[in-house]
Amino acid sequence: MYFLTDHGKNIFAAQCLFTGLYAITMALVLNIYRKLRKVPLLPILILAFASYRVHSIYLLRLFNDPWAMFFLYASVNWCLYNHFSCAAVFFSMAVGVKMNILLFAPGFLLVLLKHRGVYETLGHLAECGIIQVLLGAIFFFRNSEAYFSRAFDFSRQFMYKWTVNWRVIPEALFLDRRFHASLLVLHLLLLSFFLMKFSRSCGGFKTFLQPLPPSQEQKIIAEDVLYPMFVSNFIGIAFSRSLHYQFYVWYYHSIPFILWSVALLSDSVKLLIFGLIEMSWNVYPSTVLSSATLHVCHAIILLSLALQPLCNASVPTGRLKGQKIKKQ
Repeated sequence: MYFLTDHGKNIFAAQCLFTGLYAITMALVLNIYRKLRKVPLLPILILAFASYRVHSIYLLRLFNDPWAMFFLYASVNWCLYNHFSCAAVFFSMAVGVKMNILLFAPGFLLVLLKHRGVYETLGHLAECGIIQVLLGAIFFFRNSEAYFSRAFDFSRQFMYKWTVNWRVIPEALFLDRRFHASLLVLHLLLLSFFLMKFSRSCGGFKTFLQPLPPSQEQKIIAEDVLYPMFVSNFIGIAFSRSLHYQFYVWYYHSIPFILWSVALLSDSVKLLIFGLIEMSWNVYPSTVLSSATLHVCHAIILLSLALQPLCNASVPTGRLKGQKIKKQ
């Protein structure tokens, strides 16, 4: 892209490239919802056409976040078509663009374990590792110390003036390490709760510890892929120590799925929450009201997800040839 845009000087060419990226990403997202067949048409149309902030991120701001999400949604599509090696490669490429993709990683791990068994999952994780080595090789050999210190700098501070979600607290608290640690603890606790809930709906942890994958006849159910990955990411977003405006694309396209995974809310309430989230991200600079609104919407979604029972019809009925099935 650097060379296609005259070393970054041709902004119009970059915008054309991002327009194509946006179109391809939307095609991937719409295919996910086509496979899901759960979300009504109206929120999908809103998703595709109505977000001023997302259009701005893709076509004007030219951040790298859209590239990361493109690879992520490509990975999800590969999962839905039962091509998990390709899914692992694209997932790792997404991580190589931006590390926020690691928020999806706990869910992605469960997806691999559920559908491919422990042995193949280890192989797919090795594929992810190989991609990371290939992407970072030039930096490893030239200046490995700088690469690791900058790529994994978890101590850096976000700027208060750019925060979308924490305008409701004073700047001193926003910068406090103890506050960051508290958010991390809450993140891990809630993530554990939802992943345990998902595992129980699939028959318990033993389902995810089978050495061999289910039989090839088993059909991939979209919700078995989307729920753990999208909910894992959403929890990370909800407890992020700061959200900047470009981070909206980290979860924007998954909001309809998450909302329509909750039967406790009416469609009108779901649309209202979707609209309020969009409104919160469109307020610049953020205000106490916009940040509070965003937190309330996130809290309602999390509470509704926690109360919503999960019914999973994809419990494996058989294993690959050669694996013993214990008689009841």
